Amino acid sequence: MRSSNPVFTRRGFSRDGGYAGFNAGPAPQTGTPYAGSPTNPYAQPGNPYAQPQAGPQGGLVPPGAPARAGVMTIDSVVSRTALTLGTVVLTAAAAWIADLPLGAALAAALVALVLALVQSFKRQPSPALILGYAAFEGLFLGSLSNAINQGAPGAAMQAVIGTMAVFAGVLFMYKQRIIRVTARFTRFVLAAAVGFVLLSLVNLVVALIGDGNGLGLRDGGLGIVFGIVGILLGACFLALDFKQVEDGIAYGAPENESWLAAFGLTLTLVWIYLEFLRLIAILQGD
Repeated sequence: MRSSNPVFTRRGFSRDGGYAGFNAGPAPQTGTPYAGSPTNPYAQPGNPYAQPQAGPQGGLVPPGAPARAGVMTIDSVVSRTALTLGTVVLTAAAAWIADLPLGAALAAALVALVLALVQSFKRQPSPALILGYAAFEGLFLGSLSNAINQGAPGAAMQAVIGTMAVFAGVLFMYKQRIIRVTARFTRFVLAAAVGFVLLSLVNLVVALIGDGNGLGLRDGGLGIVFGIVGILLGACFLALDFKQVEDGIAYGAPENESWLAAFGLTLTLVWIYLEFLRLIAILQGD
């Protein structure tokens, strides 16, 4: 099953048939319930990460054995996500304190976009690219938040609290299996995301060639509805990201995949924060 985040679209951690993207034959059972899954990308014969390794007594540890070192764990995902988000927060605070002009912030946003696209199309995660993206994205968020906060006092803090609440709520519902990430759920979310992005682009084009208001998606009642939809989409993205992390850990993905998990989660949280920020600004009449 593919995530909405571009960093995950060419990886296949899912246990659901036909969506993993790794279609080699099944590997033999090795003591872990996921090792023999036909869609386990880390248990396939052609997978370089699934090669036998020397055991402590000179023997061989079979591919996928639970004692294998250097694999993705919840601790590695949490630590790298904390480092990536911490970079965003630190640079955002620096931009806020320095009162970074919006022009410079837009330039930083462009650099962040380029770095994100480069990482998205790389076959291997690059910590330097990911942290570079986080740094420039933080500069953009800090400057934008400062500007909006001046017209709508408290908007930035409310957006942070809202983003944290969405993250905690989705994580709870995912762990309780209230939210179930299925193939149908994924198709619906991806279709809705494509429609949302295309509508946003049309609104931008109309705003540039028209009176600056576009289709009215950035203010008024329609803007509020559009903002709520954006937040709900971000929540769905989080569920997809949690699924990717869960399956990566279950399948014994290589440890460097933790950087991709951190990158994907950061992209989604930035999306949610920006939608909250815009929605709060509309509600306060900024």
